[in-house]
Amino acid sequence: MNALSTERRILTYGSFDPLQIGHVRFLKRLSAMGDRVIVGLSTDQFNSEKGSPSILPFEERREILQSCQYVDHVIPETDWDQKHTDIVNYNISLFAMGEQFAGKYDHLNDITQVLYLPRSKSVYARDPENVDPNFTQTSFVAQALVKSA
Repeated sequence: MNALSTERRILTYGSFDPLQIGHVRFLKRLSAMGDRVIVGLSTDQFNSEKGSPSILPFEERREILQSCQYVDHVIPETDWDQKHTDIVNYNISLFAMGEQFAGKYDHLNDITQVLYLPRSKSVYARDPENVDPNFTQTSFVAQALVKSA
């Protein structure tokens, strides 16, 4: 991207394990805020280091995310400290995370805009308080996995 470009790039990170409707709604909101959405996807090793081993292997989660119409590019997330470098290397305009991380990344405001979005009720979450009690299997994520033609 050259210096005169006005493309708005958005970066977020997560395990997306498994991808569920709360994730899709989050990615859709990000997509509406910019031109490109880049997702830093936690590797299996990084998930283990965080104390939350992967359910699905990294390559399967990457393939699923890459098929989502709201995601333009997926990069591996290997440690907590890579965010600064990724923001610079990918010329990020907006760094966005869920509200559960509020304040954790405020130090990045010196190089990009930082935004914490509210979590939506979801079909699956590692946090049981965030599960939608009205979930049915037919309401899962298939529609978001179809890229626009």
